[in-house]
Amino acid sequence: MTGTTEGATAPDFTLSDQYGQDTTLSKLRGSPVLLVFYPLAFSGVCSGELADLSARHTEFTDLGATVLAVSVDSVFALRTWSDRESFPFALLSDFWPHGAVADAYGVFDSRRGTARRGTFLIDAAGRVRWTVATPVSEPRDTGEYLRRLRSLTENP
Repeated sequence: MTGTTEGATAPDFTLSDQYGQDTTLSKLRGSPVLLVFYPLAFSGVCSGELADLSARHTEFTDLGATVLAVSVDSVFALRTWSDRESFPFALLSDFWPHGAVADAYGVFDSRRGTARRGTFLIDAAGRVRWTVATPVSEPRDTGEYLRRLRSLTENP
């Protein structure tokens, strides 16, 4: 994965969530953010990953973290998916300009027109403290997210 690297300031963005409300990354400074890019709503691996994040969401909030999930899907598709699955975190739409935020983070797959599976742990000051890229066909390890987050909150 090229693009945003550990130690760099996380590229700022404003994206609409599944309810049409804007989320601006820089406005979340003061607490850690787990930024999870995924290819498409309703797909098998993505559904499993986000279900796992949903099931463990309280563990993230107990550590003071905000979870943001980003795809190139429209706000309308994300709303339908979120309503069906009851996700407790924001699903952000990187629909237009198509994949611009994923591209800024180095995880946009221009051949497929979707984000790759890229994850970024951003500290309270807005610096990327950990990144991981996972093949599109493989789910990510939510337990590893929590281990990294605990390490970050214990050793800021």
